Amino acid sequence: MKFRATAIGFTAIVMWSFLALLTAGSGKMPPFQLSAVCFAIGSIPGLVMLIFNPARLALLKQPPKVWITGIAGLFGYHFLYFTALRNAPAVEAGLIAYLWPLLIVVGSALLPGERLRWYHVAGALAGLCGTFLIVGRNGIDFDGANAVGYGAAFLCAFTWSGYSLLTRRFEAVSTDVVTGFCLATSVLSLFCHLGLEQTVWPATIFEWVAVIGLGLLPVGAAFYAWDHGVKNGDIQILGAASYAAPLLSTLILTLFGFAEPSWRIALACLLVTGGAVLAAQDMFRRKNPARPVAAE
Repeated sequence: MKFRATAIGFTAIVMWSFLALLTAGSGKMPPFQLSAVCFAIGSIPGLVMLIFNPARLALLKQPPKVWITGIAGLFGYHFLYFTALRNAPAVEAGLIAYLWPLLIVVGSALLPGERLRWYHVAGALAGLCGTFLIVGRNGIDFDGANAVGYGAAFLCAFTWSGYSLLTRRFEAVSTDVVTGFCLATSVLSLFCHLGLEQTVWPATIFEWVAVIGLGLLPVGAAFYAWDHGVKNGDIQILGAASYAAPLLSTLILTLFGFAEPSWRIALACLLVTGGAVLAAQDMFRRKNPARPVAAE
């Protein structure tokens, strides 16, 4: 059961790896407008489930702390991430924001029934080093003039890691509530768009396909899968494995001709994969328990 839930959670990481490619293909739609549209699309599968099974509507009745956590996690993360990108270079902001997997691994020690071991931290740090190679391939230059952007990126990392860890404490809450989180995030993003941006719609069918793909996968199904994974799977493994997202994203961009192969990618593969395997020691041991020695 735990292995299956962890595998489902990992599919979210795989879907997030398509975020850069689909965003690049979505045209020039401003970020908050794109967020509003994609989260609206992402809520559709959940709404369809509720329409065909109205009894599940009762599962949406949750304490305020559940709704506050979910909406703050999804909307707060994207609001802070877009703010970081507006006020700091994308490379530095992205690298700071991607501290969240390490924060999940370390913070998991505070969860009931979890124990933080050296290989969990080592695996997450290896993944962080791999991410550093990918994200910082063109150089990194932290400038004090971008302090607002850096601060938003740090808050971004703490927001998503905090959301993921708190979600684990709501393991009895149905994943159906993610539909409500997506709808609320869409509405709040729309308000931000109307107040901060000019409306720009996709110009081609290909761009519309990319936007729909974003809404159905990395900004849709991925959040349902992540919710199930962190509630029922191994959150420490998922935290360390999350560093695979920027690596897989770079490999996908390379495959589609948006990036060039390099030694950095190869080394990042080793670091991220090795880190994930190291962090997953407990799961490997559970799947391959020592065989008892037969009595002579």
